[in-house]
Amino acid sequence: MNNQQQPFLTDIKTLRERARQHIQDGAVTEGYRADRATVVKLLNEALATEIVCTLRYRRHYFMAAGMDSQAARDEFLQHANEEQGHADQIAERIVQLGGQPDFNPQGLLTRSHAEYVEGSSLEEMVKEDLVAERIAIDSYREMVRYLGNDDPTSRRMMEGILAVEEEHADDLVTLLEKMH
Repeated sequence: MNNQQQPFLTDIKTLRERARQHIQDGAVTEGYRADRATVVKLLNEALATEIVCTLRYRRHYFMAAGMDSQAARDEFLQHANEEQGHADQIAERIVQLGGQPDFNPQGLLTRSHAEYVEGSSLEEMVKEDLVAERIAIDSYREMVRYLGNDDPTSRRMMEGILAVEEEHADDLVTLLEKMH
């Protein structure tokens, strides 16, 4: 057995020297192992997905009508606000990585994983929102897997967003069950 095992942490002097190099990179240090361009592209796709979902939920909030509409309206508004919060988190992370969040409406639907389907009845609206959540769940799960240990900060952020998307899907299934 070798008594001179590799230390867990790099020595303090080396850490301090490295921190002074490339300071313009901000949070992205030498230890960042992911392909930054790919991560920024993926995060911009997630940003577009969140924006499209926010817009769809907002429309559904305003268009929901009928006897069962109040519970759905409340859910739509809550989800819209949470999706907007996700978009803000993602945009902030893109900037931390030295990228630019793409809020350009041109091409928003092609960058988004989810579709913007209006739905003509309350039930259709709920179903379309559920489909969009299921798409986000699968694509975000793949992003989490891709990020792995190469970008744990983005991975944890996406895991948190993924958990909320799963809650949204559950909420929507409950709404659908109450409609029948």
